[in-house]
Amino acid sequence: METELSKRLGVEHAIFGFTPFPAVAAAITRAGGLGVLGVVRYGAPDELARDLDWMQKHTDGKPYGIDVVMPARAVDGVTEADIEDMIPDAHRRFVRETLAQHGVPELPEGEASGWRITGWMEHVARSQLDVALDYPVRLLANALGSPPPDVVRRAHSHGILVAALAGSARHAERHAEAGIDVVVAQGYEAGGHTGEIASMVLTPEVVKAVDPLPVLAAGGIGTGEQIAAGLALGAQGVWLGSIWLTTREARLRSRALTRKLLAAGSGDTVRSRALTGKPARQLRTEWTDAWDDPAGPGALPMPLQGLLVAEAVSRIQRYEVESLLGTPVGQIVGQMTSERRVQAVFDDLTRGFERAVDRVQRIAGRA
Repeated sequence: METELSKRLGVEHAIFGFTPFPAVAAAITRAGGLGVLGVVRYGAPDELARDLDWMQKHTDGKPYGIDVVMPARAVDGVTEADIEDMIPDAHRRFVRETLAQHGVPELPEGEASGWRITGWMEHVARSQLDVALDYPVRLLANALGSPPPDVVRRAHSHGILVAALAGSARHAERHAEAGIDVVVAQGYEAGGHTGEIASMVLTPEVVKAVDPLPVLAAGGIGTGEQIAAGLALGAQGVWLGSIWLTTREARLRSRALTRKLLAAGSGDTVRSRALTGKPARQLRTEWTDAWDDPAGPGALPMPLQGLLVAEAVSRIQRYEVESLLGTPVGQIVGQMTSERRVQAVFDDLTRGFERAVDRVQRIAGRA
């Protein structure tokens, strides 16, 4: 499963695995792919440094990357407190009332919200980058499009390739103009922030739009056959995220959430602004239904929504309130039916890829 891009990065398989869990990212790298650690949840630089130290010790000298959430345009002088002040009282009241309706207890006294993500804020993302540049990171991916020009220059000065996610060909063209090295064409089926164009349509459009830049196909990919399809459409690799959530190396906050993922079908997700303020595919729950209900106040824009619901999400997770319990995940969740080691997932992916290639060769009359 080698491509020009995978050879350039020194990885055996053109599989780029995004995950918020260091153990999963390291296992992806050891299995021959490129593990990409999502760092948006890290607030304190020393926490990120600790986990990157761990990654260094558990990747056998093989390459890995990081994924940040950084806006292309800076907003100077805006603090977390300033953003908190922008949240309307009506939205705070809606959160309290929704939690009360479902009997969600308060956090114990003195226990802070464990989900409070400030990495959506540019100054936090920059501090994460400052830490990461002390490590031999090979790829910097940005989930909010092209990072600021100075960030692209800094990454390039360290020999790091820069990737950015795109949901349309026009979006991808802007990445190319900004000096991005790799475009991730993320289709509608994907978990997390995603656009409205399906992968089968989006991937070849983006490949054509940014040629000769390498493109990674993303969204709805979780089998080797689907990887083969992405490469057949012109991609130089695939970007997989959801499939790792039910691996044994993942550390989801609750067993109840793992059970929900294993039981979910491909139709049990929804694109909702409930979690971050931007459309993000996630498990459909009574929490997403409440925020998507036209009778409600509606989600706030990023990063206000994420700060607004942070404590609520922590409470839902801590007490495993199943009716409200969810997570970002793509439509591939319907094929995530058992807990497996990352290596076992890789083995299935490579076998499926080989089957698909053999099948096409037979059809073409070359086998």
